[in-house]
Amino acid sequence: MAIGFQVTFDAAEPRKLAEFWALALGYIEQPPPPGFDTWDAFADSIGLPEEKRDDLAAAIDPEGVGPRLFFQRVPEPKAAKNRVHLDVHVSAPEERTEERWRMVTEHVAVLADAGATVLREVNEPTGRCVVMRDPEGNEFCVQ
Repeated sequence: MAIGFQVTFDAAEPRKLAEFWALALGYIEQPPPPGFDTWDAFADSIGLPEEKRDDLAAAIDPEGVGPRLFFQRVPEPKAAKNRVHLDVHVSAPEERTEERWRMVTEHVAVLADAGATVLREVNEPTGRCVVMRDPEGNEFCVQ
């Protein structure tokens, strides 16, 4: 049996980055724990100061299949190229059709409208994708 995991992002604005990645992956912002209508109600219950409430955010797969994405505020900006990145699969990667590429370019446009930046298109024998940066500069691929 595999071991569960989450992907953690350091961020300047955790909530905004969580919203972006929820859009990118078809995820949702993680709802508050059972018994709480809002995250503020939960934060009140544990005595979390108001100035710390935007330091954390999470996005989850609404079907419970994909890993949780966790976003935490850090003081320093991103300084170098990612050593790990996410590949966003809008269609089966092994499929090489114009329909697949149309789906890729449509999703790239949605993400660009949401604050991502297109870096380059890659078209190699191993596959075709668009390399992008999220609103905080983290690299990822759409394929």
